Amino acid sequence: MNRLDTRDPDFTRQFHALHDWDANLDDQVEGRVREIVNAVRDRGDAALREFTERFDGLSTTSAADLEIPRNALEKALNSLEPLQRAALEEAAQRIRAYHEHQRSESWSFSEADGTRLGQRILPLSRVGIYVPGGKAAYPSSVLMNAIPAHVAGVQEIIMVVPTPKGQVNAWVLAAAAIAGVHRVFCVGGAQAVAALAYGTETVPAVDKIVGPGNIYVATAKRMVFGRVGIDMIAGPSEILVISDGSAPAEWLAWDLLSQAEHDEIAQSIFISWDDAHIDAVVTAVDQALSVLDRAPIASKSWADRGAVIRVHDRAEACAVANRIAAEHLELAVADPESWLPDIHNAGAIFMGIHSCEALGDYVAGPNHVLPTGGSARFSSPLGVYDFVKRSSLIQASAAGANTLGRLAERLALGEGLTAHARSAACRVTDRQK
Repeated sequence: MNRLDTRDPDFTRQFHALHDWDANLDDQVEGRVREIVNAVRDRGDAALREFTERFDGLSTTSAADLEIPRNALEKALNSLEPLQRAALEEAAQRIRAYHEHQRSESWSFSEADGTRLGQRILPLSRVGIYVPGGKAAYPSSVLMNAIPAHVAGVQEIIMVVPTPKGQVNAWVLAAAAIAGVHRVFCVGGAQAVAALAYGTETVPAVDKIVGPGNIYVATAKRMVFGRVGIDMIAGPSEILVISDGSAPAEWLAWDLLSQAEHDEIAQSIFISWDDAHIDAVVTAVDQALSVLDRAPIASKSWADRGAVIRVHDRAEACAVANRIAAEHLELAVADPESWLPDIHNAGAIFMGIHSCEALGDYVAGPNHVLPTGGSARFSSPLGVYDFVKRSSLIQASAAGANTLGRLAERLALGEGLTAHARSAACRVTDRQK
């Protein structure tokens, strides 16, 4: 774990070394991903089956074996214990209720001369959702990716999920049934992204790919962007906890480790100006690691990328938080509402000591697919708005064309675009022949 102090003359260098680390900047990974993407693009199902066998240990007699039938989703849902099923269904209901508030409608208005302007909002036709399936199973990611697409009105939702050695997770399939996923394929990695982007004989091409994954998935999404839309380039999980000392150290330790247990390259950062509180939290993390099931993963994450930053006061805490622009920001403070005017960059903000990040991962309602790596400075959580497209509407009246045509003609001539100018001018009344 790294200890930083804003009073240290070397703080800026240490901070950059900690924060600017980027696992995606790997030329070897990019080269391997490009080979995979090109192979799937060029050879379709044959390449997809080869890579699935090589990387996931899943051999198939035909590409059709890569699709999990719809009745398997329902069977998985019915196989869950009643309390397990109820938990999934309640989480889905809360996620859906939250995202219903994000719906937006087409709109238009008319000007005095009869010209009508507006915006038409339509759902995407087909989207692909990537659900991780390597180091852990994530039914919560199924809900978070599929439900806003369903709320948006997407016609077809295609899910891909790796199934190492053919091991299918019942929770993941059950979540797909609840969330309204239309088709599921047991493929993962860069090959799954390529299949969704270009389509194969079996996997249909989609309009947009969403969902987090490892460095190979992130690199592949970056590579196919333009052919399809993507939500974001997701990096390792992050949490930033700011505490004024009002929360029990043990609570905050578990909050920090909730991200560290995801992956060895996940990042957990703790900020406070209370030295005794800082020491108590560090001690509590060490104690929690001794009993954590995924201790080897969390320990490496905490040792290599975890950090404690000692700041001077609340204002400095906010300044550092805005520089970090964390995926998850916990304000474990007495009056979190008063902090909001000074917090500008965060994917999701958890307000108060009872609002742990884990609630947001599963059941609170807001989406847990969030910007990472500082991209919360300019990016937002996944939402219904990611699954719609907008078209501008322009219907000029004769009177409107007469007025606007004169203006457009002048501007077009100023740009030296004669056809533009004449196209506009021929709608002007005294220019018509």
